Amino acid sequence: MLTRRTALSLPISLVAPPAWGAGIPLAFVLNSAEGSVSIINVLTRQVIRAAPTYREPSHWALTQDRSRLLICDAGGNALFFFDPVTGAPLGHRRMADPYQLGFTPDNRYLVVNALRLNFVDIYDARSLVLVKRLSTGRWPSHLDFSPDSRWSFHSMQNSNTLVSLDLTTLTKRWSILVGDTPAGVLWLNGKVLVCLMGERGFVEVDPLSGAITRQVVTGDGAHNIFIDTRRNVLYVSNRGPGQTGLTALDPKTFEILRTYPIPGGPDDISIDPDGQIWICLRFAESVAVLNPDTGAYSTIPVGRSPHGIFLNTLLRQKGLITAERI
Repeated sequence: MLTRRTALSLPISLVAPPAWGAGIPLAFVLNSAEGSVSIINVLTRQVIRAAPTYREPSHWALTQDRSRLLICDAGGNALFFFDPVTGAPLGHRRMADPYQLGFTPDNRYLVVNALRLNFVDIYDARSLVLVKRLSTGRWPSHLDFSPDSRWSFHSMQNSNTLVSLDLTTLTKRWSILVGDTPAGVLWLNGKVLVCLMGERGFVEVDPLSGAITRQVVTGDGAHNIFIDTRRNVLYVSNRGPGQTGLTALDPKTFEILRTYPIPGGPDDISIDPDGQIWICLRFAESVAVLNPDTGAYSTIPVGRSPHGIFLNTLLRQKGLITAERI
């Protein structure tokens, strides 16, 4: 019998054929409480494989040559690699508590938040050699970058702060209090947006001074924030407790365009070529596929605590692909 232990130790050729899934649009769903990645055929909306990780897959990043999908496994202290086209596993390497990660826009560094261990690691993007480790606060959670790659911004979930790093000197720029339990971070229109799970919305922060310039209410447990690739809609996932769902906003005015009540704790999202929004339901062991025009949705059962999601149909897009720009 092929167990998780033997699957992780076998040569790649014995785990999955290199051409597995070639040509099929796939969704990769990271099941944080199951140590697996559910791989879904986007056309049939059926799980076609559950790929094992060690313990706690959470977030993803795509190499800028688009050859490898990197998946964090914080509890397993490992980084897993997949072929983003076929879904074939490409091995893994040990790494200290990778919870959230991202490549700088200039592809110089891979920046990794170690939530459990309370530091941020900066790796060389090509060799994955550790360049610098910085203590930043308690529970570094989400991150994003300035477009010129000079600065990074990190939410400290258990310090109620947002921290900015200078990536030219590899030092801390500032740390500011932003509110109760900050999570999702997004650079938008020259400002930094930070979700506050304990304050029902997000704040807008000036990246130079760290001053809060706006506050916006979206819903209970505002957890993560995304911008669609055409920059037409800003989405906030409201994970609860209380009423959970997705909020769509105008990305310039922050006017609420529509709310989508969806039970189950919406977390990360992605959008397929038909405009359907795929939403991890963290507490419902499923993914919702939402029609944003009608508000109707269907669900696909996956593993326990689905967290991050990557649709390889994003590969059709030009430019940098990140988890925050969907």
